[in-house]
Amino acid sequence: MRKFVMGAVALTVVASAAFVAQPSFSADAPTVTRKVLMQQDLPMANTTEALIEVTIPVGGREGRHTHPGALMVYVKSGAISLDYEGKPNVTYKAGETFFVETGKIHEGINRGTEPAVALATFVGPKGEPITKQVN
Repeated sequence: MRKFVMGAVALTVVASAAFVAQPSFSADAPTVTRKVLMQQDLPMANTTEALIEVTIPVGGREGRHTHPGALMVYVKSGAISLDYEGKPNVTYKAGETFFVETGKIHEGINRGTEPAVALATFVGPKGEPITKQVN
């Protein structure tokens, strides 16, 4: 049992670190922050779920990225402009939600006048980084 718990803790730390780590786009760019609120392995084989709070400051952008699983997002405050592969840009305001399909390139951008805060729920393969930056 102890070995299982230690493995789960190690996996959570690795997955959280992989999700939270973001490249710097420039010295002047505002920093997007991500806080893993909870992460739990699911009863389906090799599947994990994470609840993450994402804060995008005014003028901030996440950088183009993908996820190895599905993502549902609820915008708590502010507004997020979503550039999404194959779809027109849409701005989501506080109280609105959106879904990101597995493997689709997308980027959240704050073009508003206040920080944008969202809750993101990720479900995907256990052991893989939650976010993968792309060029």
